[in-house]
Amino acid sequence: MSRSVITFLTDFGLQDDFVGTCHGVIAGIAPDAHVIDLTHGIAPQAVLQGAVVLHNTIAYLPVGVHLAVVDPGVGGDRRAVAVVTRDGRVFVGPDNGLLMVAADALGVDRAHELVDPRYRLPVVSRTFHARDVFAPAAAHLAAGVAVEELGPAVPVDSLVRVDVPEPEVGRTQISTTVLVVDRFGNVATNARRSHVDALSAHEGRLEVRLALDRYYASLVETFAEAQVGELILYEDSYGLMTLAISSGDAAKLTGVGPGDEIRFAVT
Repeated sequence: MSRSVITFLTDFGLQDDFVGTCHGVIAGIAPDAHVIDLTHGIAPQAVLQGAVVLHNTIAYLPVGVHLAVVDPGVGGDRRAVAVVTRDGRVFVGPDNGLLMVAADALGVDRAHELVDPRYRLPVVSRTFHARDVFAPAAAHLAAGVAVEELGPAVPVDSLVRVDVPEPEVGRTQISTTVLVVDRFGNVATNARRSHVDALSAHEGRLEVRLALDRYYASLVETFAEAQVGELILYEDSYGLMTLAISSGDAAKLTGVGPGDEIRFAVT
């Protein structure tokens, strides 16, 4: 099965040279590989957000090598791994849970630790493993190197997992966790439409309860249903209930980010 496609997800942003340098490493090893920049806008060190985005998007990506780096433990004792799924994909990145929400959903076949020096850069820094370890491994895989060549097998059950929290649903209130904030300031939570529908008598309007503030949001299907500046709650394209402002920025208004709690209550 061809692995000539490499998808690339990080928390690096685009202001610095990090992404471009990794592209350069990949091109030097596998010049024919097609690299798809999935996103470099994951919040800094937000492993859970990166894991959720990778999981949400994997169904839309071709089978190939999925390079993902959100790595607050770089230089520590966390492993560098390649995880193979039953459909032939290979996820490359740190063993900190980032890869495993998506990989587990597909079914993990096997995993290997990235330790063979032939498939790293000659000098490995303590702080830029994306350049020196992960990008070279992904490129060699795309060029046809077998996963087994990269290093020894590791037990699948020893791979680190992150918990994707479930909302707490009561009769009149849902306690949710923010999973993703996009560049428009839309705030995706771990709640789904079925959770909202379980609330009694919400009548299309919910109170948004934060640590210090409270707002009201209208439950809508599309932005077109809302007035400009109106706070709304809608189901996004991945099925997550998302807080937004029509033509505005809900994250800026509320001050919330990935990992924060939002409660939605019947008014």
